[in-house]
Order: sequence, then C-alpha cells, then structure tokens
Amino acid sequence: MTAQGHTITVEEGTERVRVVTRDGRVLADSRRPVLLSETGYPVRYYLPPEDVRTDLLTPSDTHTRCPFKGAADYWSLADGTAQDIAWSYPDPFDQVSEIKGHLCFADVEVG
Repeated sequence: MTAQGHTITVEEGTERVRVVTRDGRVLADSRRPVLLSETGYPVRYYLPPEDVRTDLLTPSDTHTRCPFKGAADYWSLADGTAQDIAWSYPDPFDQVSEIKGHLCFADVEVG
C-alpha cells in the first residue's frame, strides 16, 4: 500500500519472535509473526493472540488512530508494572487486514 509518499508492506514471517519482561517473564513466543514495514518506522512484528500470554495483559484506556492502519487498542501488564506495552488493530483497514487481532510489542527478540 502506498499513499501520500507513505508505504506499508505486510508479509508472513518465519523468524522466532519472543517478548520477555525485564523480570524474565515470557509474554509471547511465536514462529508465526506478521511483519509490517512502514515508511519511517522499524519493522514491527504482529503476533497471533494464541502465541501471546494474554492472561498477563489487560486492556488499557489508550486508543489511537493511524491514518494508514485504523484504530488501535493498547495493552498493559495486568500487574500494573508496565503501561501500554502492546497494541493491536481489532478492525484494521483492508490494506493491512493481515494484522487484525494480532498484538505488537515495541520491544521484541528476533532470531
């Protein structure tokens, strides 16, 4: 997708992606990431909810809107130790429909 000089590509990944908290808790471990490349941003790894410890997360009051992807909901650690550490697009625009319901974390381990 390209709009106004802004490009987004979405593809299936095969890398192992892990999300670990500072105290060593594994929040996600996936070999089925969806990679989203977007002008001006690092590659983001959107992980299927089945590969995420959603029991350790709680919905946040934060919601944002991206003109290229749609409305995003945010997630925090349920124990209150970290806010807005993940986001997801429950109903993304058609051009990025592959990320629907997947969770993205700012800090991931790839490899």
